[in-house]
Amino acid sequence: MVTALWKMLGRDLWRLRGQVIAAALVVACGIAVLVGMYGAWQSLAIAQDRYYTGHRFADVFANVKRAPLGMVEQIRALPGVRGVETRIVRDVTADVPGFSEPATLRLVSLPASGVPVVNALFLLRGHFPNPAREDEVVASAVFAAANGLEVGSRITAILNGRSRNLAIVGIGMSPEYVYEVGQGMVFPDNRRFGVVWVGREAVASAFGMEGAFNDIALTLDAGVTARQLIDPLDRLLARYGSLGAYGREDQLSNRFLSDELAEIGITATYVPVLFLAVSSFLLYTLLSRLVTMQRAEIGLLKAFGYGGRTVAFQYLRFGLATVSIGVAAGIPAGLYFETLMVDLYRQYFHFPNLQATISPRALIVAVLASVAAAIVGAGAAVLRAARLPPAEAMRPELPAGFRASLLDRAGVLRAMPIQLRLIVRNLARRPGKAMLSTTGIALAVGLMVVGRFGLDGVKQILDLQFGQVQHDDVTLFFNEAQPAAAAFDVVQLPGVMRAEGFRMTPVWLRHGHRAKRVELTGLDAGADLREVVGYTGGRQRVSSDGLVVSAKLAETLHIGIGDRVEAELLEGRRNVITLPVVATVDDLLGISAYIERHALSRQLGESPAISGLYLRIDTLKEQQLYARLKRLPAISSVIVRSAVLESIGSTLDRTFVISSLVLAGFASVIVAGVVYNNIRIALSERGNELASLRVLGFSQGEVATILIGEQALLTAAALPLGIAVGYGLCALLVPVFDRDAFRMPLALERATLFFAMLPAACAALAAGLLVLRRLRHLDLVAVLKTRE
Repeated sequence: MVTALWKMLGRDLWRLRGQVIAAALVVACGIAVLVGMYGAWQSLAIAQDRYYTGHRFADVFANVKRAPLGMVEQIRALPGVRGVETRIVRDVTADVPGFSEPATLRLVSLPASGVPVVNALFLLRGHFPNPAREDEVVASAVFAAANGLEVGSRITAILNGRSRNLAIVGIGMSPEYVYEVGQGMVFPDNRRFGVVWVGREAVASAFGMEGAFNDIALTLDAGVTARQLIDPLDRLLARYGSLGAYGREDQLSNRFLSDELAEIGITATYVPVLFLAVSSFLLYTLLSRLVTMQRAEIGLLKAFGYGGRTVAFQYLRFGLATVSIGVAAGIPAGLYFETLMVDLYRQYFHFPNLQATISPRALIVAVLASVAAAIVGAGAAVLRAARLPPAEAMRPELPAGFRASLLDRAGVLRAMPIQLRLIVRNLARRPGKAMLSTTGIALAVGLMVVGRFGLDGVKQILDLQFGQVQHDDVTLFFNEAQPAAAAFDVVQLPGVMRAEGFRMTPVWLRHGHRAKRVELTGLDAGADLREVVGYTGGRQRVSSDGLVVSAKLAETLHIGIGDRVEAELLEGRRNVITLPVVATVDDLLGISAYIERHALSRQLGESPAISGLYLRIDTLKEQQLYARLKRLPAISSVIVRSAVLESIGSTLDRTFVISSLVLAGFASVIVAGVVYNNIRIALSERGNELASLRVLGFSQGEVATILIGEQALLTAAALPLGIAVGYGLCALLVPVFDRDAFRMPLALERATLFFAMLPAACAALAAGLLVLRRLRHLDLVAVLKTRE
């Protein structure tokens, strides 16, 4: 049975449908972000857990120069070791059909059975290599897809100086390469880097590794941590040139995935909170006005015996009904947003089965959060309705007490046109309402700034890395460190105009109880093809007397300039040396430590050597150069600057474009909702006043100027405040993107500020046009009959 109160509720919802829809849309945006981001996070987490568990992802990894297979039993005997897989892993250059640049293949050996005990290979198509055939390989699915390769395709690789034609007999993926990047890479470039799995005998014979291995992966018993195994494993492998064991948390692919999951989790929390906070604000303003307008109805309800709680619940139901509309629209939008995010992550994180999953928990949290927003937003208005005595409620609300403001007493207002004078007086006499309106618009503008923050950060990263740090066109990595004279041989290649060598070695840096495994890079003091440049600190010169370290690394180790750091070199003499920190650099990609190249060679106990070269090339001869580089046996990988720039740009753009556009779209809805509600409420509150001005002789245009001008002033005041709010929110976001792989600087482009303010201005204009139509229908007769 429909009671009078339900009829009253339906009537109010229909009469205020514009404002109800505006508030409901804001709620829907918050729900969509919560359901979408939380669902994407859960989908990734579920896929990760299933894949890691089902395919026995390793807990500990280690690389060595060459260790005999006889070591396996000693490693297996270590306490807590459950599974051991020894491999031969080598990076080689390759010629991929239809691709002129040299690609890099990471060869990973497979046991004779074809199925590794650890890091099991998931075969999508085809079959495992025949142990009797040395030319059969399984290619990673993402590399094959990027290059149009299928089962039956062939690629040419340079194995220890010999060209070998490899037949792809299978397409697969491994939990070790959920995020597939190679040496010297931070972001994936699946056209130029790929993993292939090949029979152990084939790769062993090619590199003289019979009866040996250079890579090992372990799984551990439940309750045993990687830290408990790393030290004893290092002691066993030290004599074989171990580069230092490390746990799953430091494995490159897993670290990227873990960072992304942490970032999504934070985003799925703070963004919905902001949206729901704004929706609470809208409900508060809407219900406050409704209670004021319905004083007489409240008085009648109480006079007819309805209690204060019943009346209060009536207005709470109004808020809940508004929120319910938002939930009904937000949940489907959130599920669609989740599919977009999962499709995006599927391009970077490669699982056998990554699907968008509906999260009951996210739906429950979304509903509860919306109800909480309704209760908070409606709370003050509900209390006012409950406390109104019937006799007082049935009387018209007392006019606000007005008195001369400072502007009046100073005579400032007298010099203004009458319309502007009325606008300023009204704002000055109701500062609370003006502040609430301004705050709502400012929050919405701030969210618009946040929506484009990621795109600006990407641009700053690229500008720094490829405008100031990297000036080389091509980077070469050697299989092993070469004498420095190798640079003269490379300079003779066609198209090479200049070459600068660098030496890289893995190192454990320790300060107190903190430690971090990084690549220590030796650069020439006068090098200019690759510089050490910070985002704010400018260029830093490498020193032979100490280390220049990334600010992120300094933060991790809790070190500063002048502090001494223990460096355990994992190559050469494997010295443990102590060096001071001579400078820190706030770079934006990766974490690094730098030293002068010759000083590094001395510490390694070697004559001057290089791990690779930075090249400046003649682009007119690049094809000839690439053709030669593909066939040089000493080179393990070739990185082309233009390709890296394209890869990083597309990776970060795709990562942030969807989320940024969605957030910007949602923020635009908030801006429109807030501005529209403000102007509609202002019209409702001042309808009689504006009609009175018409009776007194003001034209329709003059009355419209007063109403719309007031909202225009509030919007104009809110815009700079919104920029400040957005800047503050972005500052809170910076730690979320503070990863080892990249850091997002706090930088906002002018275009971002412009596009953040544009929706607010457009929404204000659109709302103004909407209310102009209502102004034409002001009831002037009703004004003359009004009892004051």
